[in-house]
Amino acid sequence: MSADYTVQGSVAVVTLNNPPVNGLGLATRSAAVDAIRKAEADPAIKAIVLTGAGKAFSGGADIREFNSPRALTEPTLHTLIRVVEDCSKPVVAAIHSVAMGGGLELALGCNYRVALPGAQIALPEVKLGLLPGAGGTQRLPRVLGLEMALNMVVSGTPIPSEKLAGTALFDEVFPTGTDLIAAAIDFANKVADTRPLPKVRDRKVDYPNHEAFIQFSRNTVKAMAGPFPAPLECVETVAASVTKPFEEGLKFERERFLHLMQTPESKALRHSFMAERAASKVPDVPADTPVRKIESAAVVGAGTMGGGIAMNFANAGIPVTILETKQEALDKGLATIRKNYENTVNKGKLTPEKAEQRVSLIKGTLADADIAQADIVIEAVFEDMGVKQSVFRQLDAVMKPGAILASNTSTLDLNRIAAFTQRPQDVIGLHFFSPANVMKLLEIVRGRETGKDVLATGLALSKKIKKTGVVSGVCDGFIGNRMLEQYLRQAFFLLEEGALPEQVDGAIEKFGFAMGPFRMSDLAGNDIGWYIRKRRAIESPEIAYSKTADLLCEQGRFGQKTGAGWYDYKAGDRKAYPSQLVNDMIVKHSADIGLERRAISDAEIVERLVYALVNEGAKILDEGIALRASDIDMVYLTGYGFPLHRGGPMFYADSVGLSNVLDTIRKYARSRHGESWTPAPLLERLASEGKGFNG
Repeated sequence: MSADYTVQGSVAVVTLNNPPVNGLGLATRSAAVDAIRKAEADPAIKAIVLTGAGKAFSGGADIREFNSPRALTEPTLHTLIRVVEDCSKPVVAAIHSVAMGGGLELALGCNYRVALPGAQIALPEVKLGLLPGAGGTQRLPRVLGLEMALNMVVSGTPIPSEKLAGTALFDEVFPTGTDLIAAAIDFANKVADTRPLPKVRDRKVDYPNHEAFIQFSRNTVKAMAGPFPAPLECVETVAASVTKPFEEGLKFERERFLHLMQTPESKALRHSFMAERAASKVPDVPADTPVRKIESAAVVGAGTMGGGIAMNFANAGIPVTILETKQEALDKGLATIRKNYENTVNKGKLTPEKAEQRVSLIKGTLADADIAQADIVIEAVFEDMGVKQSVFRQLDAVMKPGAILASNTSTLDLNRIAAFTQRPQDVIGLHFFSPANVMKLLEIVRGRETGKDVLATGLALSKKIKKTGVVSGVCDGFIGNRMLEQYLRQAFFLLEEGALPEQVDGAIEKFGFAMGPFRMSDLAGNDIGWYIRKRRAIESPEIAYSKTADLLCEQGRFGQKTGAGWYDYKAGDRKAYPSQLVNDMIVKHSADIGLERRAISDAEIVERLVYALVNEGAKILDEGIALRASDIDMVYLTGYGFPLHRGGPMFYADSVGLSNVLDTIRKYARSRHGESWTPAPLLERLASEGKGFNG
């Protein structure tokens, strides 16, 4: 059973019981319907209290049934709500902790609603590219009014229950510490004989001059919705609550919900939602694997990355010590951290008290002994194997037994790094993305000897510091940067063949990327890629690269930090201005290598950049570097600015059709630098079987 049934006097208590958040899956819906009907049929029962066990009233749809036929199997959520609404005895929703999505819609179908303070109330479907599909757009305006309901539905943002006290959503919000069930039963006894039973559906939405407000809302939402259709559809369905009779509004809501379910944007958002949850699961590391305690941390290096990494720990309330070799570098790093917090305060995103509290958790030192007792240490030093060797031998000698030794390397062999220590089982890669205190992605690199408990701790830590942790095996560049290398190779080849940086960036940004490859390189620092290409020339001389990027670096144009890169920059201005000097250099280089420049379409630019990611991603998946295609998508959605409405490179390839992707790759394989387009064997296999990367 997924609903418990008890009787207290003349009140039946129906408790949804489907951990962790009482998702309204088929079994729960069926059990709830049976329980309501049982109470209605019992002449000794005068009223019903509907509540949720454990941590929630209900979080809405059961994500385990997402995109499955069970979500639409009878009794559907609509049926459950109708059974509650049509019950001849009063039904009181007793709300605590969470009432979201379908959970809130179920509560709105009850005759009365009582709550404890602090319960999170929301209709968050818009975040999945959908709208509330079980009456939420029609019932919520009837209890909150048109304006407040529209804001809740369009934003999907939770509101604490106490802030909704005094509205018709709640008949009573009890004081903190109240025994909810006892108070709800007492309330139910008081209203047991009240007739007619109040129904939200019978209320009217009264908003003077609603036409003007709805049109204003359309204009506002259209301007902020970007490529996503759901926010505007939310406006239209909420508007129906005031322009249509209830049943017509309900029918209209259902039509628009089913329409949105089929949009590529909603499919992409739902894929991302599920992918984020899947990323934390590793098949051979059970959920109950013991984790090591992380109550203190250390960071080696006070540079941009080290400082940002330290802020993550402080933000989570974990004290952290930064180790540096020079006082000047340490002072500069600590000053930058303080400045970052001050900027956050100035933007109104943090109180001065909380900022000071976080700053106080970050200490600096020049002495190895001051970090020896930390539970985890993360090195954030220069990306050079010799430097890493020195640091990890030092950490191996200094750190206490059981401490986790983590590397922030973005490309280097973690197994070699682990071998510099006498405890390779304690070594893991934690690759933060810059700026580390902002970017959501954390690549968790599992070495050959990394302990399962260490990996489990890394995954748990990623949640604690509010990152999306994605596990990667060991290879050059791991998941993200290995794919990025192929993306950048194509970008540089496009320059030789006829494009300019502003055209390439413009095309891929129009596709939806947050930033094109050349603006991104200028932000990250062109010298980083230059260093990697020099290493590649020694380790993999057979890989062809355009020399254009090297010519740029030879001029000292390393990007924003030097005021010049692929673009020109002005002091105090991060805007990228096309550089005539760079464009002339690109055109001259084409002539120097005897290549006649040609017109290149934006469509070709997008294909070559995106399919380069897809093809390399398929190789990574086939080699077992990534556990699942959706993990690759999460890396690119959260770390590289891939457009959210396209779901990540592997999901996008599935939506285009792998046979179509393969045909295009084979076409480019017959062109210049065709060796960079060798189709991934997995891509060929799946395309021949008519399958996709994501099943």
